[in-house]
Amino acid sequence: MRLLQRSNTGELSLTKDLRGNTIPPYAILSHTWEKGQEVTFQDILDGMGQSKTGYDKIQFCGQQAEHDGLQYFWVDTCCINKSNRAELQEAINSMFRWYQDAAKCYAYLSDVSTLKRRADNEFFECTWEQAFQESRWFKRGWTLQELLAPSSVEFFSRERTRLGDKQSLKQQLHTITGICNTALEGAPLSQFSDKERFSWIQCRQTEVEEDKSYSLLGIFDVEMPLRYGEGSANAFKRLEEEIDKLNKCLQDLRPTDPRHDKKRIEDTKGGLLEDSYRWILKNSDFLQWRDDEHSRLLWINGEPGKGKTMLLCGIVNELGNPIAKTYILSYFFCQATDSRINSATAVLRGLLFLLVNQQPSLVKHMRKKHDQTGKALFEDTNAWVALSEIFANILDDPALKSTYLIVDALDECVTDLPKLLEFIVQKSCVSSRVKWIVSSRNWPEIKEELDQAGHKVRLCLELNAKSVSSAVAIYIEHKTFQLAQKKRLDSKLRDVVLDYLSLNANNTFLWVALVCQNLEKIPRYDMLAKLKAFPPGLDSLYERMMEQIRNLDDADRCKRILASVAIVYRPITLEELTSLVEMLDMAHDLESLREIIGLCGSFLAIREGAIYFVHQSAKDFLFAKAFDEIFPSGREEAHYIIFSRSLQVMTRTRTLRRDMYDLRKPGYPAEQVQQPDPDPLGAFRYSCIYWVDHLCDGNLNASVDHSVDLQDGGAVDKFVRKKYLYWLEALSLCRSMSKGLVSMARLEALILREANASALAKVVQDAHRFIMYHKAAIENAPLQVYASALLFSPARSLVKALFKEEAPKWITIAPSVTDSWSACLQTLEGHISTPSSVVFSPDSTRLASAAYDEISIWDISSSECVHTLTAHEFINSIAFSPNSAQLASVLNDSTVRLWDLSSWACVHTLQGHSKIITSMVFSHHSAWLASGSDDGTVKLWDTTSGEHLKTLKCHRNWVGSVAFSHDSVRLASASLSEDCTVHVWDVNSGKCLETIEIHTIDTVPSVAFSHDLAQLASVSSIWSCQDTVKIWDASSGKCLRILEGHSFPIRSITFSHDSTRLALASDDCTVKVWDVNSGECLQILEDHSSRVNSVVFSHDSTRLASASEDCTIKVWDASIGECLPTLGGHGNGIDSVAFSPDLTQLASASRDGTIKLWDTSSGKCLQTLNHSNWVTSIIFSYNSTQLASASLDCIIRLWDVRSSKCLKTLKGHSKPAWSVAFSYDSACLASVSEDRTVRIWEASSGVCLQILKSDGDNDEEGDEEGDIKVYTTSSVAFSLDSTRLASSSSNHPYNKQVKVWDTISGKCLQIFNGHSKQVTSVTLSHHSTWLASSSSDGTVKIWDTSSGTCLQTLSIGRRLKRIYFDTSDSYLYTDIGTIAIGALSNPRTHLAGLDTKSPQYQGLGISADGVWITYNSEKVVRLPSKYRSPCSVVLGNTIGFGLRNGRVWICKAQGSA
Repeated sequence: MRLLQRSNTGELSLTKDLRGNTIPPYAILSHTWEKGQEVTFQDILDGMGQSKTGYDKIQFCGQQAEHDGLQYFWVDTCCINKSNRAELQEAINSMFRWYQDAAKCYAYLSDVSTLKRRADNEFFECTWEQAFQESRWFKRGWTLQELLAPSSVEFFSRERTRLGDKQSLKQQLHTITGICNTALEGAPLSQFSDKERFSWIQCRQTEVEEDKSYSLLGIFDVEMPLRYGEGSANAFKRLEEEIDKLNKCLQDLRPTDPRHDKKRIEDTKGGLLEDSYRWILKNSDFLQWRDDEHSRLLWINGEPGKGKTMLLCGIVNELGNPIAKTYILSYFFCQATDSRINSATAVLRGLLFLLVNQQPSLVKHMRKKHDQTGKALFEDTNAWVALSEIFANILDDPALKSTYLIVDALDECVTDLPKLLEFIVQKSCVSSRVKWIVSSRNWPEIKEELDQAGHKVRLCLELNAKSVSSAVAIYIEHKTFQLAQKKRLDSKLRDVVLDYLSLNANNTFLWVALVCQNLEKIPRYDMLAKLKAFPPGLDSLYERMMEQIRNLDDADRCKRILASVAIVYRPITLEELTSLVEMLDMAHDLESLREIIGLCGSFLAIREGAIYFVHQSAKDFLFAKAFDEIFPSGREEAHYIIFSRSLQVMTRTRTLRRDMYDLRKPGYPAEQVQQPDPDPLGAFRYSCIYWVDHLCDGNLNASVDHSVDLQDGGAVDKFVRKKYLYWLEALSLCRSMSKGLVSMARLEALILREANASALAKVVQDAHRFIMYHKAAIENAPLQVYASALLFSPARSLVKALFKEEAPKWITIAPSVTDSWSACLQTLEGHISTPSSVVFSPDSTRLASAAYDEISIWDISSSECVHTLTAHEFINSIAFSPNSAQLASVLNDSTVRLWDLSSWACVHTLQGHSKIITSMVFSHHSAWLASGSDDGTVKLWDTTSGEHLKTLKCHRNWVGSVAFSHDSVRLASASLSEDCTVHVWDVNSGKCLETIEIHTIDTVPSVAFSHDLAQLASVSSIWSCQDTVKIWDASSGKCLRILEGHSFPIRSITFSHDSTRLALASDDCTVKVWDVNSGECLQILEDHSSRVNSVVFSHDSTRLASASEDCTIKVWDASIGECLPTLGGHGNGIDSVAFSPDLTQLASASRDGTIKLWDTSSGKCLQTLNHSNWVTSIIFSYNSTQLASASLDCIIRLWDVRSSKCLKTLKGHSKPAWSVAFSYDSACLASVSEDRTVRIWEASSGVCLQILKSDGDNDEEGDEEGDIKVYTTSSVAFSLDSTRLASSSSNHPYNKQVKVWDTISGKCLQIFNGHSKQVTSVTLSHHSTWLASSSSDGTVKIWDTSSGTCLQTLSIGRRLKRIYFDTSDSYLYTDIGTIAIGALSNPRTHLAGLDTKSPQYQGLGISADGVWITYNSEKVVRLPSKYRSPCSVVLGNTIGFGLRNGRVWICKAQGSA
């Protein structure tokens, strides 16, 4: 923002643009404009504007600011350069904050006078109070935020007389505006409903209609781009959408409300006593932390039960009151027994929730990521990285108010405590405006971490025993008083209890609370006798509670409950407990179950239906002091019992079944699933997720009876064979598919070690492959386990056979799926951009992939993305260091970034190359990194310091690849052009040891050393020829063998770590694996649907990973597969597919110069037709007897479908032909070419009847810069009577026209304009009154041909290659489905066709993103990535797909979905 400054002489000047901490204290003016009389930004620059009436109020603002001790002030009219649209947009989005941050706000009311005269007519008497109420200031839209944003607003009359401020005039302001007093007093506006805030603007007006919504941006704390001219309705619609996104973000962020947790904890502990915590407010350590700006972290530590939590509750109360308007207070209470609040991620979410609740503008730091990823931002395995980055950005935000952050019970942060401690230590040093309080037990590991904080104060409760003792004494008095009232104790008994508690409490609040809780259960007459049975000390008290349990009739049941609650992996609900403990079959009598839990000696507590230990120390006691009693047969046996019970419950007939939540729709998204009440999964949700973990942690070999469960025909075998698919559905409903994948891997590993389990091993192995391959589909929509998963599993899949009755009967695919699972184990989806590089971690458990400017780190066992690193620059390649400490990324800006894998921070940026870096590699001892560049050099770097060690220069041109020998002594570098050599260097001396002449006329884009140092592999390219791979003897330079058979460029080459195999990634969408010694091709891996950019072996050489332009990462079994390509497909990508009108055949056209005809029933290839070049377009005649094709060879060919003979060769185009179309009577053919002509041919003779030229007349729309006027027409369509022809021009993005021609005269009759991007396809209706056009802007427009009016605009969401009307003109056939058009008879009802509608598809179709098969617009089958393609055709209930790898497949629906 710019500020005004007033000189001693009264002259005004502007400061430079100020940001952040550079903005000094300033005053701000709120006023109403007078048209033409306001002083503008340009007036101030020119020193003008003194004659304008608005100049007086600017002088007033400057003088009043000076009077209030402020040197600077701000006035909107002259501090914003409104001619700069970017500046205006930023200013409007920042306006609320600018008013909020102002030291003073003056509201100048030019229509309010204190002279008892109306300001606009001095002949009428009027008090200022009456004029104040009628002031136009209260009717203006912008002044709403100017009233609410500042902490104080002072009102002045036109005579500059102060009328009062927002506080003194509060009642009048409330009466005038209808805004409640709490909002006027400065309460956070987020506390008020959206409806109430919208009501505040209703009676206000703005000069520009859109400003009425823009003036609310700050009120709702959202930002959005300004679009003047869009109209008020659209502006409000966009505002509401932004508000919805904001509310959804806050809703998703909230794991719990820490304010509610604090209240619950206080209530659970019997309420907060002020006198029990107020001692700390006078403690010297606390005062040092509070008052010393350098003391930014206070650590309160003490043993269990010493009252740390209640102490922090009191501190929260004290800090929260007097500073509510000046400071932000955010806090979080960890509890180990509550899974919602026992992780580092939960702590950050809770703190962030309260921060943004009090200062909503901070939400901008998470909105962008949340808009992209949704709730997963806060919940997936990458949540810590995202949240810590968001939190750090907030702490760095100059707009953040002074802040107190409080975290209780660090020792109860079960998950990622080290990360949380490191974060707190780092961020406690960021700013003196942010102060932390944390509490924990006296754990050495916590002390060790917190001792690293440079501004820490430690408050040890044991060292403040006197204060703690006094607080406990107060607490004892309070609890004794409560007990006396509840049990109606006389004073004598009350005093006895008080004395006993005081004598034995040992300064421990928890002990007092537990004893009083037990005394409440004892009859009054027996209390004195039982009182002394409660021993001093927590452990003694816990032992006494155990003794009570031993004496119960239900002792065994209570011990079973304690054992189960102690070993479960998360807190379980009452319902779930009934499934896990055999003696608790009372799922429908939870009240009785509560009573039984109440008998468990106060060890357990129930909160919101879930069971927790009353304190972490209680659970610790059971494991340390009562283990043999709670686990008489050992912990493993307890695990086995839970496993066994889980399987029994889940195997029941109606427990797990199809469509448990009654979703009905096979494509129903998991994210929209609402848990029903009652929940069919309620009792066994825990069992579904964790039964395998209990099985693995139980010792099955200890008992013959137990081992039977893992044999053929045993419990596990029966469960997998009968319930496996339903279990997967349940996992999806529980959002636990990743956990299920890990569980199946553990189960498979366990069973493979068992004897007598060969059949079980096979079915479990198949089940593991099933979930690996179909995880994404089932995770996305639970019922896809019965649709996509069964449909696309191999024919011999055991799971498919076991559940064949669940498979969809209404849909078939041809050719049929393969018999066995392919080598592809997993497909990792999530990249939006094309991944360029992929690499395994040294332990082969993780995978890193780079796509555009992001690096994703994947956990292979769960297929989950666990971290994302953003480089803000295009990433060419990545590599793990062999010691797993670092990850290196090569960026497009000629730098290498080194990332620390423990903190995920970029620790070094290696700069020095003058051109793009083409290759990078770590030495095997991880100490060095080598980089090769287009500048002809290789540079060596120290990975610890980031220091440049040496430069190796010997190549005359590009260095295409570098590789270290396994002992890190040698380095090889390959040139990419001219010298075509490989140099081998001594790393220590930098000397070139040898030069290997590899090729003479070839280029060497890639080279790789084998890991045993013996061989070197290189890829050579002769432009326009096949790529060749040569394997060399690394010591002699002799070529050992040549690997041929690649008809497309090779993108990546890598040796296996055992040096026996070589993997090559190619543009033919495959990965080929070769035997290095024999030169034999071992595997062809074909699951990708687009070119493969990168391939890498795992370090144990058992797996391969590949990254492809289809935006997927695939993990392969390196031992499965054959060197046999799938037969019947094209040798290159398919660009066009078409059905014959009788639906008996599908034609596919490929870049390999061939056309193939396929039987739509069997999927068999019937014929192959040959062009001499890339076939760009094909179409059947309407009688299905002929096929026309266009090609880059400039020739149009006409084929007889039955005989496959070429009937006619139509020559005449001077450049490649792009499209062809038959007339409806099949007598004529139209073709389109790059030569800017449309030719109309007679089909029978091959004679060219007409040439239509786009010759650059004025009707051609040119380039925005005016340098291109003529473009190629790419789509044509005849009218029914063949007298007219419609064409689109689309080889240039600025040509958005459709033309209609007279086919006889060749004249252009009409031009249609309206699309925002290039037109891709056109068609005329059968009655010729409508024309439809599709565009790259993702829309289809339907036009009235007589008037040129757009009747309807349909939002398709993707580019269509071909559209045409059905014979009744009721439907529009497209690449992705049949659209029902609806009534279009009266164009006046669709004045401009501007309202975009969503199309309604009939029958079978494809979703706009190409991921789903749809039926009547509803998603029904999710396609695995290998089956997706942008090249498709839909006719009736049949879909044909042409894939980029040259394959074709056909999908047919029989009946309804």
